[in-house]
Amino acid sequence: MTIQGTVHKYLDNVDTDVIIPARYLNSSDPAELAKHCMEDIDADFVQKVQPGDIIVARQNFGCGSSREHAPLAIKAAGVSLVIARSFARIFFRNAINIGLPILECPAADEIAAGDALRVNLDEGIIENLTQGTVYQAEGFPPFLRNVIEKGGLLASIARS
Repeated sequence: MTIQGTVHKYLDNVDTDVIIPARYLNSSDPAELAKHCMEDIDADFVQKVQPGDIIVARQNFGCGSSREHAPLAIKAAGVSLVIARSFARIFFRNAINIGLPILECPAADEIAAGDALRVNLDEGIIENLTQGTVYQAEGFPPFLRNVIEKGGLLASIARS
């Protein structure tokens, strides 16, 4: 599976409260959540993001509370992939559960906002088309790739 998109870059410790502010948690509608994705850290995100774009962050992306609303808002906003040096474990699991691909990459710091990336999820190869560099992330094992490709945990169980 290959993903190509433009980077939206964030720093360390992006918590779930800035991914989707708590004041919007009275809805679980993905389209409604997408309208407010990242607004407390990047007020223009929803105007800038294009379908297929990629979020890149440094370490501990998705820290904070354990709500599935955060990866759901990201996915519904059109983001195809999140790359970070590290993820909060609960965000990692929630992202897989809803079918949002994420990759841990030690070199995420070297990727800049606006860079164009092409990513092979199976092999974990991240090509930075803007900088002409290649990074290696850990690819998904087959069972997780199956969950993501089917749109999340519940969808993969329903299709089994």
